[in-house]
Amino acid sequence: MRSPLLDTPGAVAAEPPDSDVAAHYGDPFAEQRALLAGQAVVDRSNREVVRVSGPDRLRWLNDLSSQKLDTLAPGEPTQTLILDPQGRVEHHLTLVDDGESVWAHVEPGTAAALVAYLDKMRFMLRVEVAEVTADYAVVSHRAADLELPAGSIAIGRDVLLPRPELPGHLGLRLAGLWAYEALRIEDHEPRAGLDTDHKTIPHEVGWIGAAVHLNKGCYRGQETVARVHNLGHPPRRLVFLHLDGSVDTLPPHGAPVTLDGAEVGTVGSSARHHELGPIALAVVKRTVPIDAPLLAGGVAASQEVIVPPDAGRNVTIDPALRRRIR
Repeated sequence: MRSPLLDTPGAVAAEPPDSDVAAHYGDPFAEQRALLAGQAVVDRSNREVVRVSGPDRLRWLNDLSSQKLDTLAPGEPTQTLILDPQGRVEHHLTLVDDGESVWAHVEPGTAAALVAYLDKMRFMLRVEVAEVTADYAVVSHRAADLELPAGSIAIGRDVLLPRPELPGHLGLRLAGLWAYEALRIEDHEPRAGLDTDHKTIPHEVGWIGAAVHLNKGCYRGQETVARVHNLGHPPRRLVFLHLDGSVDTLPPHGAPVTLDGAEVGTVGSSARHHELGPIALAVVKRTVPIDAPLLAGGVAASQEVIVPPDAGRNVTIDPALRRRIR
């Protein structure tokens, strides 16, 4: 669904899968700084929105997904995963319960498959699942205090905004998706479909804790999560890359990461940060030394640890390794 904000003077469309929203509005670095200062909002209305209602919704979603949701308090934002039987990530949901319904947003083009799976799993439970992307647009901000229009749903820094309210963009300056992505990468937050692939398991990208609760009832794919956590290590790990700033191009999504000429991983997301310069997230083999200089799409890169090589076997990510969430 093409955003009307693409008609804003200076708007430049992002690349797929985000071509329905703006990459920037003419000054990407100023937009980053404004977003960081809480003075801007990012149009992410290409993301898709799913609502789950009914009295059994939290218990039902708790049984189907990786996060503990049966005791989720109204207004508390969280994340959860739908895994396949082998524990590989199929869907990543950012969600909140408002006391009557669970509201979640997911990657562009994935809601139909998610709704089809959830509908198949309803059985006799009192739940209703609907895609409501046509009615709600996702926008993101970092403002400390923001008055939202009636009918909006807040999910942490994200807002599900009634679509007729989107042109007003909460009265804040517009920042493009480039600004959002640069700060997301800086904060070491993976994005499904860009920083993951069809083989990704939660341990590899640091979703243990954030989207996976390790002490809850059974759900599809839990066996893999438990086995890696208690007995083994994931085969790959997410890393943050500082890229050579003298190169005028960014490594694209899917570009190979190499060490001494051998391919050891793949670039996920990359961006230009207003302070850090060019940066990226990549997934590399667990055994790659953490201090090894790499090439990301031919660009020299140094690593910053996100998921440590010894993840699993009851090893958790040191919070000090995560960047401060502004």
